[in-house]
Amino acid sequence: MNRLNIQQIKEILPHRYPFLLLDYVEDYQPGEYAVGYKCVSYGEGFFRGHFPEEPVMPGVLTVEALAQTGAVAILSCEENQGKTAYFGGISKCRFKGKISPGDKVRLETRIIRKKGPVGVGEAVASVEGKTVVSAELTFIVG
Repeated sequence: MNRLNIQQIKEILPHRYPFLLLDYVEDYQPGEYAVGYKCVSYGEGFFRGHFPEEPVMPGVLTVEALAQTGAVAILSCEENQGKTAYFGGISKCRFKGKISPGDKVRLETRIIRKKGPVGVGEAVASVEGKTVVSAELTFIVG
């Protein structure tokens, strides 16, 4: 397994606090897939307003965390090092559950198509084995 800690992730991704949404990568294969984790804490700033009575991680941030996971797979390729992966589109996105403080979110993105600087990743976020978000994410490396 190819494991990455937060410092190694920061060498690949341009994101920084508070928008870096990966805590560690459990495994990845450059250009193929990445599996990462987000350990969700009640101290996350978004919980102050989403929602104060029932804190839930915003779905769009879960999609962003999945995109960052896919970006680790894409940007770890030798030809893409030092570049940025931008969103090109989101399709087939489904929200099937919620993420709350204390959850450890498993983020897996597999690259299913690539042509030049454009590609598509199949992404799934899960908590305790239950899928909470799934989507196809299009990226453009620039």
